[in-house]
Amino acid sequence: MPLDGTQRFSVRADAYSRYRPSYPAEAGAFLARECGLTSGSRIADIGSGTGLLAELFLRLGCDVYGVEPNLEMRKAAERLLAAEPRFHSVEGRAEATTLPDASVDLATAGQAFHWFDPARAGTEIRRILKPGGWLVLMWNERAPADAGLQADYDALVRRYAPETRRIRENDIECVFGGRTWRLEQFPNGQQLDGAGLEGRLSSSSYAPLPGTPEHAVMEEAAGQLFGRYQDNGTVTLLYETRVYVGQVGS
Repeated sequence: MPLDGTQRFSVRADAYSRYRPSYPAEAGAFLARECGLTSGSRIADIGSGTGLLAELFLRLGCDVYGVEPNLEMRKAAERLLAAEPRFHSVEGRAEATTLPDASVDLATAGQAFHWFDPARAGTEIRRILKPGGWLVLMWNERAPADAGLQADYDALVRRYAPETRRIRENDIECVFGGRTWRLEQFPNGQQLDGAGLEGRLSSSSYAPLPGTPEHAVMEEAAGQLFGRYQDNGTVTLLYETRVYVGQVGS
């Protein structure tokens, strides 16, 4: 499996697009209040993946430039957002977006942030932001639990798809250029059928690849978990949407 984070999701783009959670409307409303976001705002969604976070800003009427280095993920976003004239797909990466100087009102990054080089990404973000522009980091974290579906699903992740890369507060401060951010959190949830629960697990960056014996074992374990907790054919995973927002330092 390739170690480069820009290539790790090449074979997971479909699962990522179909089975990762979206973002709550309340987070968008908060950013409109906090950052003065309007339908005229230009957004650089860096590490935009399959377009899940871009959707939030497109619903607000913003122009979104989805900067993504991985071809398969970029194509998935282009298919998902094909009917959105305000979405612009850009081949680039956090450290070299290819966007013009001082061209966007807000730069954002979702789950991909933990693959960034924070210092180099911070320099690039300061370059593309207009004076007074904002940076937003936003992602979904599974809500902690001591028992039940949440706890047992977390055990499956630790066993079959251990998340070895973690976002550190130092990385957040580095990309912002100091303690210029504030954190807001919003409850979020994702309802899944049996295929969805297995697909959510398979979308994890360190999960065994489809077609391998390890993946078959993981798929069976996910099916057993679903059978234990399903109610009328679905289960619900709970998340906290974390939003780090602020203006970047010089």
